[in-house]
Amino acid sequence: MSIIKFLSQELSLDPNSLRNYISSSPHRYKVYKIPKRNGKGSRVIAQPAKELKYLQKLVAKKYLRELPVHESAMAYKKKTGIRDNVERHVKNKYILKMDFTNYFPSIKPNDLIAHIQRHLDLDLGEEDVDTLSRLFFYDKNRTKELSLSIGAPTSPEISNTIMYDFDVQTYEACMKNDIVYTRYADDLTLSTNTKNILFNYPNVVSKILQELSYPVLSLNSEKTVFLSPSGNRHITGLVLTNEGEISLGRKKKRYIRSLLYQYSRGMLEEEQVSYLRGYLSFCSDIEPQFVSRLKDKYGSALLERIRKQTD
Repeated sequence: MSIIKFLSQELSLDPNSLRNYISSSPHRYKVYKIPKRNGKGSRVIAQPAKELKYLQKLVAKKYLRELPVHESAMAYKKKTGIRDNVERHVKNKYILKMDFTNYFPSIKPNDLIAHIQRHLDLDLGEEDVDTLSRLFFYDKNRTKELSLSIGAPTSPEISNTIMYDFDVQTYEACMKNDIVYTRYADDLTLSTNTKNILFNYPNVVSKILQELSYPVLSLNSEKTVFLSPSGNRHITGLVLTNEGEISLGRKKKRYIRSLLYQYSRGMLEEEQVSYLRGYLSFCSDIEPQFVSRLKDKYGSALLERIRKQTD
């Protein structure tokens, strides 16, 4: 069954009306910018229209659900988060961190089509290929060059499975030398207890990328970092202590304490209270003993009030 026919039956809509809507889907995005976490520059967010989001989720559930995701991929998976990613490396002394240049925008419609044809027994017609391309990818500059957007609900799922073959090859290359490998979105982490063995792995990973038939990605050399116990070791925003534990880090803890103090004095705006509530929930997952110390200092009632307070 073609994708258009599936949607037509699922939604009780005329096929030609669906075709017309999907043909213009790459332009049905609200585009805006948000500051990057490191404070350097901004990130472009392209959020699809409500109706397009619904179509994306519907087609993804029907056609993309069986696509493989490697066990080393730690982001965008149920019951898996930042802490799970870091725990894979917590017992190792030496760490290599790398990431990709323009991760989401570098993933193109042809990558998804090639991936589906490699890993699923689907007979995609010409119209199906066009439908998938227009449905899941957007036209950033109205140049007809489609790419994966940061902001679509299906982009994380697509990116995760697109990287399956890369993950397989990188995992196997690491296993040969007892190196632990994980990928959290575009953040790659390799760790080991063998000194100096990681120094050649940027070249190993670059070679894997070059030999892949899809997607076309490159490492951001400016963000390639080697870490050891002699310095501050951090992965995806969390700190690995030399005692083999995971910590929020001193800077984050000071920030949370300052917000909590301001809240206790009635000095926080509603938006800041919402932010604090979310951060405390995050802290409970990452370092619950820190939250316990906050309760001892400010009282459980205060923290409970923050948890229950609505905007």
